[in-house]
Amino acid sequence: MKSQSIQELLSGKNVLQEVTVFGWVKTFRSNRFIALNDGSTLNNIQCVVNFEDFEDELLKQISTGAALKVTGTLVESQGKGQSVEIQVKNVEVLGSADPETYPIQPKKHSLEFLREKAHLRIRTNTFSAVMRVRSALSFAIHQYFRENGFYYVHTPIVTGSDAEGAGEMFRVSTLDAKNPPLTETGEVDYKEDFFGKETNLTVSGQLEAEAYAMALGKVYTFGPTFRAENSNTSRHLAEFWMVEPEVAFNDLDANMDLSEDFIKNVIKYVLEHCQEDLQFLEQRLLDEEKSKPQAERSEMALIEKLKFVAENNFKRVTYTEAIDILKNCKPNKKKKFKYIIDEWGADLQSEHERYLVEKHFQCPVILFDYPAKIKAFYMRLNEDGKTVRAMDILFPGIGEIVGGSQREERLDVLKQKISELGIDEKELWWYLDLRKFGTAVHSGFGLGFERLVLFTTGMGNIRDVIPFPRTPQNAEF
Repeated sequence: MKSQSIQELLSGKNVLQEVTVFGWVKTFRSNRFIALNDGSTLNNIQCVVNFEDFEDELLKQISTGAALKVTGTLVESQGKGQSVEIQVKNVEVLGSADPETYPIQPKKHSLEFLREKAHLRIRTNTFSAVMRVRSALSFAIHQYFRENGFYYVHTPIVTGSDAEGAGEMFRVSTLDAKNPPLTETGEVDYKEDFFGKETNLTVSGQLEAEAYAMALGKVYTFGPTFRAENSNTSRHLAEFWMVEPEVAFNDLDANMDLSEDFIKNVIKYVLEHCQEDLQFLEQRLLDEEKSKPQAERSEMALIEKLKFVAENNFKRVTYTEAIDILKNCKPNKKKKFKYIIDEWGADLQSEHERYLVEKHFQCPVILFDYPAKIKAFYMRLNEDGKTVRAMDILFPGIGEIVGGSQREERLDVLKQKISELGIDEKELWWYLDLRKFGTAVHSGFGLGFERLVLFTTGMGNIRDVIPFPRTPQNAEF
């Protein structure tokens, strides 16, 4: 007999039919009621056992975490809490779970404890809900770009160029770490390495995506990126996923339009397709915030916040306007900020971004026209010679969620910027070629996927929205 998912069975279409279902035991009460879950939905299905019909030895193996195959008749439930249940005819224990050692027992576990059990935490309601929402967001991203004429490009994970110029990269090498070959000057000789040069894990697929945009018009990447940044915060990971569209002939205004429309659409998709999981995560967040002082609680419930973002225009503000607002705001004047804003040119920190979004404008904000000195080399220089056509999207509770720009399409200006930053032109010869042969205005942005999942699920730590987090001193699993 073909098995069905619990989600299908709970729809009630197969009432009074014999069904087969596989899943893991959540609870087994009174030697009679099995709550079974298979990951297809937040909800369990109740399987009712007449214990007199089954061997004691078998019933003892039905404990939390055990994997079962259950066959029986789907009937309307007489009890509270479920519309249908299975009157069990046969139970097969596929894999037992010793109650003495299985760590995910039916009780409240801290998120810190569950991070240590990342291989099993997905069996909790919170993490199964988060990961279903993550999957839906991922699908919505691909669907959005497909429907809008983009081509999906797989850019390299191993690269010889540093797209951000920050130098915080993981080296890729096959050389003997204890006894590497050396040059005459005593430095490591990377000519002897696998690729014949120094290579790293990518921090961004942007530069390569630009090459494809300058032939296919509209492209996007969606893949893993790596930053060797020693940041032990709730917003940083060493390995995370980035969504990076690049569009030929788009200027900064078109880039801002695209990013806003994109974010609104993927959030709308989740609101439509993940109601059950979002309602659960909203209640979880409400319960969690009860222990916080009123001032630290969210002003909107999770679903209300998602609808607010999906249905309202983002506020567009220049960096210069933002600096004026921050210089004159109470937290800055009373020195409540950790980083005081006292002059134009300051690199905004998370506390500044969140003040603008959560206190001043009370909506998502797009900041644009940043000082050239605090932005990457590839961003287009404005006519004033001191700002670039960059933009960041700031979200409540998150800070920066998107960073993008109009790219510098003028060869002479790009070469000058590369020279000023001390970047070797030879490393970017192919990137400069794009400005020699058929150059044109083009723009793109990068969205940190985990930050989007963080916002959408209401979780407080980025380590809880990726299956196996990679952070400083932690590469477990």
